[in-house]
Amino acid sequence: MEKKIVKRIERVFKGAGNHHRIKIIQYIAEADNTSLWQISEGLDMDFRLASHHTEVLEEAGLIEKKYLGRQVMHFLTPYGERVFEFMTTLAKL
Repeated sequence: MEKKIVKRIERVFKGAGNHHRIKIIQYIAEADNTSLWQISEGLDMDFRLASHHTEVLEEAGLIEKKYLGRQVMHFLTPYGERVFEFMTTLAKL
């Protein structure tokens, strides 16, 4: 594999490599286009912690943020959708 592709895979795995981020990916997959407040409330997670983890997920290219005034909505990218599918498959093993 090309070095560029290997680095991309590494970034995706590092981004998803935390139990809080796995829960956030699942939450967004099930409630697409959701706010940070909804994520923190829905997962019973401190708002600042949820904010930190969504930043990591965005840097990894797994989620995107859409700004609507003061509200920031989150949704999975195509990579995020594939990672969620992969996580779902692993959960079934």
